[in-house]
Amino acid sequence: MKAADLIKTMDCRHFIDGKYVASGNQKTFVNVNPATEEILGTVAEGGKEEIDLAVAAARKALRGPWKKMTQHERISIIRRIGDIILERKDELARLESLDTGKPYWLSGTVDIPRSAYNFHFFADYLRSIGTEAYQHDDVAINYAVRRPVGVVGLINPWNLPLLLLTWKLAPCLAAGNTAVIKPAELTPMTATLLGEICKEAGVPDGVVNIVHGFGPDSAGSALTEHPDVDAISFTGETTTGKIIMKAAAQSLKRLSYELGGKNPNIIFADSDLDEVLETTLKSSFINQGEVCLCGSRIYVQRPVYEAFVEKFTAKAKELTVGHPFDPNTKVGALISEEHYSRVSSYIQLAKAEGGTVVTGGKRPEGLEKGFYLEPTIITGLDRSCRVVREEIFGPVVTVLPFDTEEEVVEQANDTHYGLSATVWTNDLRRAHRVAGQIEAGIVWVNTWFLRDLRTPFGGMKQSGIGREGGMHSFEFYSELTNICIKL
Repeated sequence: MKAADLIKTMDCRHFIDGKYVASGNQKTFVNVNPATEEILGTVAEGGKEEIDLAVAAARKALRGPWKKMTQHERISIIRRIGDIILERKDELARLESLDTGKPYWLSGTVDIPRSAYNFHFFADYLRSIGTEAYQHDDVAINYAVRRPVGVVGLINPWNLPLLLLTWKLAPCLAAGNTAVIKPAELTPMTATLLGEICKEAGVPDGVVNIVHGFGPDSAGSALTEHPDVDAISFTGETTTGKIIMKAAAQSLKRLSYELGGKNPNIIFADSDLDEVLETTLKSSFINQGEVCLCGSRIYVQRPVYEAFVEKFTAKAKELTVGHPFDPNTKVGALISEEHYSRVSSYIQLAKAEGGTVVTGGKRPEGLEKGFYLEPTIITGLDRSCRVVREEIFGPVVTVLPFDTEEEVVEQANDTHYGLSATVWTNDLRRAHRVAGQIEAGIVWVNTWFLRDLRTPFGGMKQSGIGREGGMHSFEFYSELTNICIKL
């Protein structure tokens, strides 16, 4: 990538009823590059006024050309969105890395291609969707008709901005709904560009609306409280999810949540340690550890514990922390100064709780600007420590030894989270037995982050409500009406 392409300023406005517009009060806030601390541009700060306009446009669009389109026409448009994302992959990847601080190669090989695939997948999956029918002896026939939920609010996080937004928007549109999107205020650029892409693909005005702004007492709360919004899909922090639930309760909105995680990565002594190390390096530090599915609690069976810590530490030290556009960078910058301070505070807390920072725990030398933190491995803590129990959401993992299967299952489940888990073993019976006992929405065995989009995805306990993926997404984004015809 040329040096001239590394910095791109972009002023982000709302996208309402097919047009880019400023806030009614002209209010804006700045978008900061986490890798350099330079200003990337300004962002329109929306509130109740902009949400009201967006919801009205979405409600009107429900009755317009979008409603009258055939399934084939809707599928063609949704597939075209994915095609355009791929055509503009380099531009989108650049914006994503500027906004998030993640390596450019990661944006280009994972975030943007997966975003396109979300539209391709759900467009194709729509062709297979049917509904149930029952014959009641010779008395009646019952059949179900599937229809859109209505106007759906999509609230998106900052760690995988376009990937997770399209994971929601694609099935939302495939089911015939209209959407009002509230992107994370820290990562507005690819969401802004998505409005233009949707319009180019043939999405009618008002079907997709984007309002920038903050959460409490701003665009976020205005969206979740709006009486004309029929459903909310939210990915983000558990505390925010609780606030949204209270707001949504006023009009009994349908909710889908993917919330926080403190995911166990369980390594038995009979596993292939080289394979474990390579994947655990990714599940610990990819995307700076800012992935809700990262395995931040690593449990290693005692016979291989010391060998694992030694080899894992050596590999972590080899990871290059640096500028997102340096092709050698494996770990980029954390999202913001506030988040950097929060993650760093947990490292200090670990020391106070009696832990040992085996490697990392500080800013890399030569990177005075930007929110960089070395991959950090902590040992010597027990299950009661806050660093082991609370979500850190950064390149920080704890490694704890265990002796028995029963012991590690108990520790893995000793959390109010239940998003994902990883189990490493070459014992087939143990793999099934342990995976079946882990309280998590998804359990990987001898792998991590391997996803088939047809399968259910979501969390247990305080890690979420409901499931997404395949038919589960369509169940959320559609309503069923049973029609009974007497024979």
